[in-house]
Amino acid sequence: MTPISLEAMAAQVPDGALVAMPPDYSLPSSALARALVRRGVRDLRLLGVPILGYSADLLIGAGCVAEVETSAVTLGEAGFAPRFTAAVRAGTLRLRDATCPAIHSMLQATEKGVPFMPLRGVIGSDILANRPDWKVVPNPFAPPGEEDPIVLLPALQPDIAIFHAAMADAEGNVWIGRRREIATAAHAARRSLVTVERVVEGNMLEDERLAPGVISALYVEAVAVAERGAWPCGLLDEYAPDGAHVAEYARLARTEEGFREYCARYVFGEARAAAAE
Repeated sequence: MTPISLEAMAAQVPDGALVAMPPDYSLPSSALARALVRRGVRDLRLLGVPILGYSADLLIGAGCVAEVETSAVTLGEAGFAPRFTAAVRAGTLRLRDATCPAIHSMLQATEKGVPFMPLRGVIGSDILANRPDWKVVPNPFAPPGEEDPIVLLPALQPDIAIFHAAMADAEGNVWIGRRREIATAAHAARRSLVTVERVVEGNMLEDERLAPGVISALYVEAVAVAERGAWPCGLLDEYAPDGAHVAEYARLARTEEGFREYCARYVFGEARAAAAE
């Protein structure tokens, strides 16, 4: 598989797409999020797998997002996601509340090719009142006369899964290590767009040490090389999160003016710097 450019990859994300994105601690492609802002994509529906962070807040602040389905949007130690919070307060963003186990279960249903997945943990919570697509039914295997409700969650198929990985090989296989929730998202999505630190020779599926952490190229639509593509988030053992930068983003993005200043410096400025090299 021949890698493509970040901008070419961003062009493959159509307006209105349902896009699965990982949280800041699990292989986020911040580089592709910034490229999507530069592209000017609109009306995205973001799915947190299972929560959203820096990249989602950046896209929301840039006016790229119409809806989010997630169990949280947070910048971790840097606090609330400011552009998400502002959009919810202004009523400009549709929010489909979920839980971490629910999102994983809905993706697993698609991965397994079944129409729904049962789950117990949300029974008794207020979330059911706001999710008419989640159905509470009697457990058909309960002992006679025993009440045992169970929630059925519909299978969920994202249009695109986007994430960042340490490496891909020449065949298009991608190594994600222990982050198996990323594999579930890639298996469930119609296609996956992956940024990587580097491309290596050979076929990682033929290496007994690497193969358990590899997503087959069958699930990968395109690969783009983006060194430090998760920054300011961390990437496995490759590099640590840049907490100071995330804190700077959180401070600036509290206001619309500050957010525009951040984008001019770190989103559009990044593109100008790359063009000058």
